[in-house]
Amino acid sequence: MALSAEFIAYVTDQFSGVGAVTVKRMFGGGGVYLDGRMFALVDDDVLYLKGGDNNRETLKKAGCKAFEPWPGHKMDYYSVPADVLEDRAQLARWSQGALVAATSKTKKKSKPPIKANKRR
Repeated sequence: MALSAEFIAYVTDQFSGVGAVTVKRMFGGGGVYLDGRMFALVDDDVLYLKGGDNNRETLKKAGCKAFEPWPGHKMDYYSVPADVLEDRAQLARWSQGALVAATSKTKKKSKPPIKANKRR
């Protein structure tokens, strides 16, 4: 996983129609934030938008691939086609769906309670 400073600057500039985004480096890639919400990520100089019930099928139909940080583990972020990334207005439209997905409440899987080891 690698992320170049040039790509971060490019992505930040392309999001100018969305607002003042920030990119925070993490795990070799970076999270893209607007108003404290992570709605995209970048990794290996590829931009991925957050998927959700509102936009996931549209992203898949457009041929966007799910982010897969390691084999067999796909995340709900989808690659942005080059023609969309290069068109600020179109990227801004696509980003609206990702922002909605990032702010939507989703049911989290409940985890079984941790049982304490009782000693007497």
